[in-house]
Amino acid sequence: MKHSTKKISKLFKVFCIGLAFTPIAIFADPIFPVENTDEEGFVSIFDGKTLNGWKGDPTYWSVKDGVLTGVVTPETLLQQNSFIIWQGGTPRNFELKMQYRVSDKGNSGINYRSVSYSPKGQKYALKGYQLDIDGEGAWTGQNYEEKGREWLALRGQMTQIRTGKTPQVISQLGDKDEMWNTINKNGWNEAHIIARDNVIIHLINGKVMSIIIDDDPDGRRMDGLIGVQVHVGPPMKIEYKNIRLKELK
Repeated sequence: MKHSTKKISKLFKVFCIGLAFTPIAIFADPIFPVENTDEEGFVSIFDGKTLNGWKGDPTYWSVKDGVLTGVVTPETLLQQNSFIIWQGGTPRNFELKMQYRVSDKGNSGINYRSVSYSPKGQKYALKGYQLDIDGEGAWTGQNYEEKGREWLALRGQMTQIRTGKTPQVISQLGDKDEMWNTINKNGWNEAHIIARDNVIIHLINGKVMSIIIDDDPDGRRMDGLIGVQVHVGPPMKIEYKNIRLKELK
């Protein structure tokens, strides 16, 4: 059945409102809920103790106090973004949840439906969809395609992408700056990605940040690798924990 853009927009607005009000466990600060209580079907893909099942450059990645930690120092500045990559599969339809904490100047992202990318022999690089994360609020929550079509939906946007076309904004989900105010700048936040066929939703702390409808069969990927990133730029620290995956049938 064909639907008009207006009907699709209305349908997803209703869907997003439902997601935004799913039950959430409130931890120390009631403004910043960091974990959704609906965990049925989710499995942990990070043991909190070792890098078993993950592959990345140990110059940047380690496990400390149950946390997957990426650190860039003045002595280890990057020439290319570097990822640590989960080795457990290439999921298609799924939900992915994890908690993150990022330094003020930090720049990172959660990649999924991605492929290895090494045109210049670089290791631990990915190409694919990314839930963007940064410490200054410029990009957090958006959908950015690393090494690909780049910006697919900014924070607060629902977009539709067609082959050879610039992503079209079909609905505004909220104000970009107001959404940034729901992020815990100095503590933990819960990232949640829902990927089902050609629709991808990014949530942080239970709030929908961006949605894409990817109708570009030439540019999109429907499955692929999962990884998290340290970015070129100044020294930074990014931390991830409680990484859970639920594959959808």
